[in-house]
Amino acid sequence: MLKNDQLVYIGLELVIACLAVTGNVLVCWAVYLNSNLQSITNFFVVSLAVADVAVGLLAIPFAITISTGFCANFYGCLFIACFVLVLTQSSIFSLLAIAVDRYMAIKNPLRYNSLVTGQRAKGIIALCWVFSAGIGLTPMLGWNRDATNSSNSCPEGMTECLFEGVVTLDYMVYYNFFGCVLVPLMVMLVIYAHIFMAARRQLRLMGSSRSTLQREVHAAKSLAIIVGLFAMCWLPLHIINCFNHLCQDCNRPHIWVMNIAIILSHANSVVNPFIYAYRIREFRQTFRKILYQHVLGHRDVPGLPYVRPALSDIYVPQSNPRDMSPGNIHGYVSRTRTVYLLTNYTYQLFTTLCDHVQGYLNEISMR
Repeated sequence: MLKNDQLVYIGLELVIACLAVTGNVLVCWAVYLNSNLQSITNFFVVSLAVADVAVGLLAIPFAITISTGFCANFYGCLFIACFVLVLTQSSIFSLLAIAVDRYMAIKNPLRYNSLVTGQRAKGIIALCWVFSAGIGLTPMLGWNRDATNSSNSCPEGMTECLFEGVVTLDYMVYYNFFGCVLVPLMVMLVIYAHIFMAARRQLRLMGSSRSTLQREVHAAKSLAIIVGLFAMCWLPLHIINCFNHLCQDCNRPHIWVMNIAIILSHANSVVNPFIYAYRIREFRQTFRKILYQHVLGHRDVPGLPYVRPALSDIYVPQSNPRDMSPGNIHGYVSRTRTVYLLTNYTYQLFTTLCDHVQGYLNEISMR
């Protein structure tokens, strides 16, 4: 039977999971729909959003499951415990890649497009996920608690599945926190400090392209806020781990303190879409468009002009439309979108023509 504090913890985790999935799916959807958002920086933003979606879909349910202390196979429990570490590390590497990308955009604006290409960005994202998996799953290779440890309440060969029952605190403190979390955060702090100092110098010297640099600085500020919120959300949990490991004779914090720290760390997956919507106008307008047009089914979006489909949207097929090989999937999607746009445009013309004809007939009948 679950206690009241456990029910509150589980309820809050489920709310965070729903918000994390909804908000970060919106981010990915917005980048997919709006070509203005399909920049190199936003490739890394999408990678960060994917990690946050996985937190909502998988990591939080795993955290709820492991908080109950159910009986499980040792390595199955260890994998559940390590999974969230993979996603956390991926978020950190994505934030670090974004910081480096913004630094290069402001420090070397003339060479940026040649140095940072879409292909290189995708390769870096793939490496980030590979390294994240290697770091997060390290306990699976042996750096864990003795697999023979088991609870008296569990059958032989099973263990009570709790995070600290399978993952050692020396791994969490020295390797995960000091090596793989704190060091990248310090590097990001230095990078953003250099970004703002370099931007300040360039703003004094630049004339006509001053507005471009100001937009870059505004974007860098938004991303720096995201890094700061990441640190605020995750540091309490790591500080508690350090306290428990480095002061083993001290009284451990109450379980509700640990639960609040865990909830705060998971809440970090919710905040980023709100930062994008608040700080970046293009994201804000695209979110509004998704809400009104794709969710509510309205044609017009309040505050945004209705844009008729242009001739440039028309795609001339170069191959058999029935060919669904990978090379032609993009063309198939483009054709489907074009058919939708042309159908919608034709319907509007037809209804307008009918209105004019009806008005003309009414005038004749009145004569």
